[in-house]
Amino acid sequence: MAILSSRASQVNAPPLREIFGAEIERLADRLFGTALRFTRNRDDAEDLVAETVAKAWARLEELRDPQAFEGWIQRILSNTFVSEWRRRRASPVVQTAPETDGDGEPFSLFEQLHQPFLLWWTNPEEAAMQKLLREDIDRALDALPEAFRIAVILVDVQGNSYGEAAAILGVPVGTVRSRLSRARAQLQRELWRHARDAGLLP
Repeated sequence: MAILSSRASQVNAPPLREIFGAEIERLADRLFGTALRFTRNRDDAEDLVAETVAKAWARLEELRDPQAFEGWIQRILSNTFVSEWRRRRASPVVQTAPETDGDGEPFSLFEQLHQPFLLWWTNPEEAAMQKLLREDIDRALDALPEAFRIAVILVDVQGNSYGEAAAILGVPVGTVRSRLSRARAQLQRELWRHARDAGLLP
């Protein structure tokens, strides 16, 4: 009975090309946001999204589960950007700090955004503070060395595992961990400085 029900749902499901159009419309802002974080330029972000959509359309038959559309197209976007980034690098990216693991506990940007000092604020102050924090995060991300910024976007923003990020970047998992350790430490310093300057910390 379950098999018959599953087959019936497949027959009644909308075709992939119809799903594609609806999903692209639903995810347009998210795709552009991710592209803008990668490129830091609106025109380049628009080009990246357009190229991603074109590639996804050409590879639509590879989509096995329509429910996984967002993850699938985000991976295409990431791979498209990283492929171009690796091609245009004439030499290895110069890091501002050695890629070694930090001595302290791993820093999670998104865990820190829920620390108690944020709970001091209530509407409408809370809404204004959240906007300020988003702007501070964007500025802090933009200030990271490119290799570090890409690692943060792949893992902390998109939610890829270390292994998935390593596969996209074509580097060992240890390199991804190292870049994330340094990037998170730098982000922590920048965000805490902004919080202190805004009077959120003693």
